[in-house]
Amino acid sequence: MSKIEIFDPAMCCSTGVCGPSINKELLRVATAINNMAKKGVNITRHNLSSEPQAFIDNKKVNELLMKDGAEVLPITLVDGEVVKLKAYPTNDEFASWSGLAKNDIAHINIKKSKGQCGCSDKGDL
Repeated sequence: MSKIEIFDPAMCCSTGVCGPSINKELLRVATAINNMAKKGVNITRHNLSSEPQAFIDNKKVNELLMKDGAEVLPITLVDGEVVKLKAYPTNDEFASWSGLAKNDIAHINIKKSKGQCGCSDKGDL
């Protein structure tokens, strides 16, 4: 099985899925990574703001950052080789590299409470 590493730009949290307005692309990536990890895929995500040493320690990532600056992020490596720059992998790419079905990667499991909106029948918010 391949080892997938994603080197993210500096974000406020490890996934970038926080704050008052959630970036749909970051939500898709976080969901895909979470689903792949649950299925046993060797996938790691590094955030520049919280793990700068990982960017220094990886020679290929370090060279790209020194040459092109932070605009080159995100960087995706598969088995140590750079496979994508400046954009997150698509679900098709994740499926190809992980060996999982695209549906297993893209599936979002949201648990609902009693009401369809996620609230209880008592009108709780």
